[in-house]
Amino acid sequence: MKAAVINEYGSVDQLKIIDIALPKIKADEVLIAVKATAVNPVDWKLRRGDLKVQFPWAFPIILGWDVSGVVLETGRSVTNVKVGDAVFARPDMSRLGTYAQQTIVKANKVTQKPKNLTFNEAAAVPLTAITAWQVIHDQLNIKSGQQVLIQAGAGGIGMFAIQFANELGAKVVTTASRHNFKFVKDLGATTVIDYHEQSITDLTTKFDAVFDTIGAISEGMQTLKPNGRLVSIEKDPGKQKWPHGKTASYWWTDPNNKDLKTIAKMLEQDKIVVPIDRLFPFTEQGVRAAQRLSESHQATGKIVISMTAQ
Repeated sequence: MKAAVINEYGSVDQLKIIDIALPKIKADEVLIAVKATAVNPVDWKLRRGDLKVQFPWAFPIILGWDVSGVVLETGRSVTNVKVGDAVFARPDMSRLGTYAQQTIVKANKVTQKPKNLTFNEAAAVPLTAITAWQVIHDQLNIKSGQQVLIQAGAGGIGMFAIQFANELGAKVVTTASRHNFKFVKDLGATTVIDYHEQSITDLTTKFDAVFDTIGAISEGMQTLKPNGRLVSIEKDPGKQKWPHGKTASYWWTDPNNKDLKTIAKMLEQDKIVVPIDRLFPFTEQGVRAAQRLSESHQATGKIVISMTAQ
């Protein structure tokens, strides 16, 4: 099969499409014919070598940890999906990712694709939506009527976090560039702060919860009510003691199909939407251009690499 790989860390020019063989699947694994994958910041951070300490993998490395596609083969212990099923998943982090014609995923990460989504739309969901759901629902425990601040609401995680918090009945304040104000308000944000012009520490509103996606821990903590809570996915706040009963913690995504099924149900009920910025073809130039766009921080919505895009 063909896959977009890197053989050393560096610029997007390191991404090359080559023929590569996958290992045989294990009893608890699923082989998927990839229809689409999505680009996330973790992809190009790993490509640049920013994460080589956390993930000291041997080359070649296939990037990408979002997938939608069709099941080609299942391991002998797999019961939740079958050959021919249309599925989507957020695989475990490994050196054999999803920028490829085929990928191997643990069965407990895979579930049926929402029927109302295209493969391109479905590929844009798992990594960022699971992360947003776990922080908003599980870690921050958002309740109806609470005030929540979501940093970088127009980002891939922020755009789902806004929708989940809104669906849970919270009042959402988010930060964004002025040209993204309408985008985040359409997703459910009640107030938008232009981070170019105003600091969140200038706000008079105090929040029950803060979802930090940019590493602004101290600023976020200043905006919390007494006993408020902050969760960051960008920076570990450590075990520092905060005044007035405030708490801060770090979260790394736990990919699983239980949460993905919950998200799929919300998608099928049209409770949340999947904004896509652009589709790129599965070519060397397409994959490189997709990562350039992600790295520029100029996308509004998810960036998708589609096996059928022209």
